[in-house]
Amino acid sequence: MERRFFLRGAVLAGSAAAFGGTLWRTAAAAAPAQPGAGPYGALGAADANGVQLPKGFTSRVIARTGGKVTGTDYTWHPAPDGGACYATDDGGWIYVSNSEVTPGGAGAVRFGADGGITGAHRVLDGTRNNCAGGSTPWHTWLSCEEVDRGYVFETDPWGAKDAVRRDAMGRFKHEAAAADPERKVVYLTEDESDGCFYRFRPTSWGDLSAGTLEVLTMGEGTEGKVGWTEVPDPTGGDGRTRHQVDAAKHFDGGEGCYYANHTCWFTTKGDNRVWQLNCADDTIELAYDDDLVDAGDAPLTGVDNVTGSTSGDLFVAEDGGNMEICVITPDDVIAPFVRVTGHEESEITGPAFSPDGTRLYFSSQRGPTGADTDGVTYEITGPFRS
Repeated sequence: MERRFFLRGAVLAGSAAAFGGTLWRTAAAAAPAQPGAGPYGALGAADANGVQLPKGFTSRVIARTGGKVTGTDYTWHPAPDGGACYATDDGGWIYVSNSEVTPGGAGAVRFGADGGITGAHRVLDGTRNNCAGGSTPWHTWLSCEEVDRGYVFETDPWGAKDAVRRDAMGRFKHEAAAADPERKVVYLTEDESDGCFYRFRPTSWGDLSAGTLEVLTMGEGTEGKVGWTEVPDPTGGDGRTRHQVDAAKHFDGGEGCYYANHTCWFTTKGDNRVWQLNCADDTIELAYDDDLVDAGDAPLTGVDNVTGSTSGDLFVAEDGGNMEICVITPDDVIAPFVRVTGHEESEITGPAFSPDGTRLYFSSQRGPTGADTDGVTYEITGPFRS
């Protein structure tokens, strides 16, 4: 089985990563990622923001919970969580961030072409525990409720249109979403100890108002062929969606989800794994498992949100652990990329790259005090690989 598929020179367009070109990379490692020297070198001492980074990278705080976003009258929300970036017509971009409280919702910061903050606004209100989510190729943000029988809300990152609840995408403890434009489906994770992995097949691509919810099926083990079976009752009225299909594969706490190049990666926090679904041939395998680290301490624990860069690197955030984002390279090497110090009771959330791939955004959800009211959102700038 080919281990991993990457496309170098990705072009980030609008809200989702739109990958073009024909140069594919295949890594031939025979096991999940192992610790090694990262592509950016060792972490340096903590900077003035308490952030440790490799040489050449710098951090900036762009928002703090309860405070005004710099240069605006907008108050940043509590417990910032999943996020994504969207290109704007003026050469700038928008970073959208969920709020994992009740009432939750989502807010956004707008940047100009030079990276300066030009505004901030609300995109979703009145919802519950908005944890992660995902962007769509038609430039909307899917905000997911991490509550029992929760919903997915489709929102406008610009804040000009009202959010719409997408009932057809199922009622369960939603975590993250990732759109697959080749197969015209949206993958969905479920944050339960016996949760499932789903895909939603819209009746019409680009319109999430109607469609079919399917659950991944397979036998025992961590690799091999998978199938898909329709969930009989996506509303959960006749039993929780994860219990309706006997052959459904159960995962220990589904978290982040990211799609690129016919591959969907998703994380499970209960067993500290990163899974790789090869969408073109419907097979699955492990990209990382902390129990399979050959020697020494596992660099990545508490796996959570995940995103990718134009180089094909995966960036996986920790819920706990050392408060790090670790990078997994196309050569299956894993190493810390950033560490936030002094935030022991928090978690890293919402990693997302600016459209040009030169800036990485993320939050410490509960900041230095461990309270939802103390979240901090950061920007990292530096020589990211392309």
